[in-house]
Amino acid sequence: MSTARLLAATALAAGLAAPATAQDLTEINFIQPTPRSILFYPMIVAEQLGYFADEGLEVNLLPSATSVPFVAFLSNGDADIAMLDGPQTYQALNAGMEISVVYEAQQRAPEGVVVPADSEIESVDQLAGKTVGLVSDRDRATLDVALNAIGGEIDEVKTVVVGEGGPTLANAFKRGTVSAIAGALPDWVALQANGIQIRDITPEGVAETPANSFVILSERKDELNEVLEGFVRAWSKGAYAATLDREAVGAMTRAAVPEEWQQEQFGWNFIDGAEPLNTPVTERFGDLRPDSWEKVQAQLIEVGEIKAPIDVTTFLDDSLIGPANEFDRAEVEADIAEWQQTNM
Repeated sequence: MSTARLLAATALAAGLAAPATAQDLTEINFIQPTPRSILFYPMIVAEQLGYFADEGLEVNLLPSATSVPFVAFLSNGDADIAMLDGPQTYQALNAGMEISVVYEAQQRAPEGVVVPADSEIESVDQLAGKTVGLVSDRDRATLDVALNAIGGEIDEVKTVVVGEGGPTLANAFKRGTVSAIAGALPDWVALQANGIQIRDITPEGVAETPANSFVILSERKDELNEVLEGFVRAWSKGAYAATLDREAVGAMTRAAVPEEWQQEQFGWNFIDGAEPLNTPVTERFGDLRPDSWEKVQAQLIEVGEIKAPIDVTTFLDDSLIGPANEFDRAEVEADIAEWQQTNM
């Protein structure tokens, strides 16, 4: 690790802006479902270890608090890369957008359905006739697929959008206004931080799908190829580094997103929940799994979320997976050890 990278890492760990370098960095515009978050800690780790800068890149994370579909940020040129889940990807494809999935950042879905730990409900098939809270409208698809997996239908339950935020979600359970909530990992951690112990009743297999993948406009592939290679390689190195030292990941995320560490246990719970999402089930980081995409498509067609099947080979582009994994793991191991010695 160079002196410049050590200084940059130290400054970031202290919550300061990274010092300017002589190298001119190329800005890459990226949008993901949240601001910087433990949920997507590979980016935080890669930034703190200087991996994006090593690739000549600076990540401009676009605001995610928007009602505009993320895919629109690609079509209007505001975003170079958008992180989309399976339903969002298929909805865009069914609308005729020419997009390519180039990297599976998370190969397990963070979404699901939970109930209070002391609830009598053991399975989603017991939700018929009950009210289920949706953290937001987008979680309707999660509930729909979960019910469909056990032969149920969403029309058998009443749904209500309960909103985001730990206190809001906790009150929905405390007041008994909902029997279950459909949401994602940040919501589960927020519930726990507000004193609600939960139990996951998502049917087995529903979560074993591509969750958050890097998607680009197909027509920009050649234009962005070098930048994309650097971006996915830096992300992969950050994901690998994170598997080596949980304490270092805690320190890095505490510096980058202190709001997620206002309660110590909240931060560690978040890391524990995010770890299986950001650790690939495939041998290579980001690898694309056509069979999994076929499975997602079949589920979405069955519940009426999309209309017609699409050949997955027309939008899965694995040309970046090789470059994404072209790094020396021993060097990454040395980097994380040196970071820990310097900053912890």
